[in-house]
Amino acid sequence: MKKAVAFCLALTMAAGLLTGCGSGKEATGAAETGSKTTTAVTTEATTTAAETTTAAATEATTAAETTAAAIAPEDAVVRIGSLKGPTSMGLVSMMQNNPDMYFQMETAADALTAAIVKGDLDIALVPANIAAILYNKNTNISVIDINTLSVLYVVAKDNSIQSIQDLKGKTIYLTGKGTTPDYVFQYLLKANGLSVEDVKMEYKSEATEVVSMLAQDDSAIGLLPQPFVTVACSQTEGLNVVLDLGKEWETAQKESEMPSSLVTGVTIVRNAFLEEHPDVVIRFMEEHEKSAAYTNENPAEAAEMIAALGIVAKAPVAEKAIPKCGITYLDGMDMIQALAGYLQALYEENPAAVGGEAPSTEMYASGLR
Repeated sequence: MKKAVAFCLALTMAAGLLTGCGSGKEATGAAETGSKTTTAVTTEATTTAAETTTAAATEATTAAETTAAAIAPEDAVVRIGSLKGPTSMGLVSMMQNNPDMYFQMETAADALTAAIVKGDLDIALVPANIAAILYNKNTNISVIDINTLSVLYVVAKDNSIQSIQDLKGKTIYLTGKGTTPDYVFQYLLKANGLSVEDVKMEYKSEATEVVSMLAQDDSAIGLLPQPFVTVACSQTEGLNVVLDLGKEWETAQKESEMPSSLVTGVTIVRNAFLEEHPDVVIRFMEEHEKSAAYTNENPAEAAEMIAALGIVAKAPVAEKAIPKCGITYLDGMDMIQALAGYLQALYEENPAAVGGEAPSTEMYASGLR
């Protein structure tokens, strides 16, 4: 069952690390949950704050748990949606410092796309190929920035795996058949002279299932996004990152006519909102850039806020994962150069991955700043 939440007076703690493939929605806020929000901060959040070893981290946790005044979606200057994971990790400072903005986190991309289509959100941070699919379905959206680069890694106890070719004949556990990790992995297999027939791809419904397989089977190989990679390696002795798919992508793209980066997440805006409130969109972009930089430059403090918001269960795990989460901010021509080639590569691998055709440059709102 879905539970609505908004980031407001007090924030509900998640019991554990949340995946990007569920169907629930979480929020906090007096606007939607009434007086219950005054007691929503759990013992775990209190304990985390008490155990923090630096004053700065303690202040960050307190700030995240008491973010300004409660605000309902209809009262916000802009309604923003993001996925629980690296995209939201890059927003935590922005959430704290902009009480007139409404933030909604989801565990599934389809919940964000539905909200954008219905007009319930103005801006959303979504997987890059989802933006292309929406555009090709004539949804009136534009891409305004890239928020996350590669977060995909191959993990195993077998340290002899040093290249994509070393995966031949092996079983790979991954999530989401027909989703970005699947398309990217198949592209890299082909770029390295292999095909899906050369490996066995075992699909799981959630990243936590892949983590469980890695813990149970010493020979298991997993394809996981951050921060699940950090969680898995911290829980299973001998488990290591053996391949960084971001680096593998760059190697495969060296001879491409449109060399690109492995783009995980982008930010889209409804064109109607952009036309009516260009100043608000520009302000969002400025705040987004500052917030992403804050998370990367202040991992300890940001990790406390990330844990308090329930994005990752424990601050130490979040802090360790941040440098590997690909949190970034790219707009303008840098955005187009990184993204256009990536979507073209996905299109060549499987047109359905981007909605049937590679999007035109009209999809990009590149001259706002």
